[in-house]
Amino acid sequence: MRVLGIDPGLTRCGVGIIEGAVGAPLSLVGVGVIMTDSSSPLEQRLLRLEIEITQWVTQFNPDVIAVERVFSQLNVRTVMGTGQAAGIALLVAAKAGIPVAMHTPTEVKASVTGTGRASKAQVAEMVRRLLQLESIPKPVDSTDALALAICHLWRGASTNRLAEAVKAEKNRLKELRA
Repeated sequence: MRVLGIDPGLTRCGVGIIEGAVGAPLSLVGVGVIMTDSSSPLEQRLLRLEIEITQWVTQFNPDVIAVERVFSQLNVRTVMGTGQAAGIALLVAAKAGIPVAMHTPTEVKASVTGTGRASKAQVAEMVRRLLQLESIPKPVDSTDALALAICHLWRGASTNRLAEAVKAEKNRLKELRA
């Protein structure tokens, strides 16, 4: 499975693509950060994100896109920009017909390190180890994107199987009642 992780941000949007399967070694396919100029008009910044995320999707053809779920922050302006960037990622995925999964920062930390309270440094070091990299990708937005992709690859399969089992059970019960 090939997963594109996106750590949404209006100024710095982390992107990272991994490949692998549950129980198998993971490999890095690509990693980077999409930058937009904070002095540019908002619509131009969002357009740049759309163009560059589309290029990542076209170049690497992911099976799924994992996006960090926007959570409440004290700074409303920051959360608005993060939400707008996440919306662009969702739009690109929908246009390409690629499934999307959203994961909270706590889910990502727990999946990668074993604790939802891990520090950014702990997450970054585990990403380095899991992908067998010589050094931690910089800036941190790119490492966060890789952590999102790892989280989805590991959690997504079990989450999908659980959802399928629940759906099958509901269908079975519906047939019994009919």
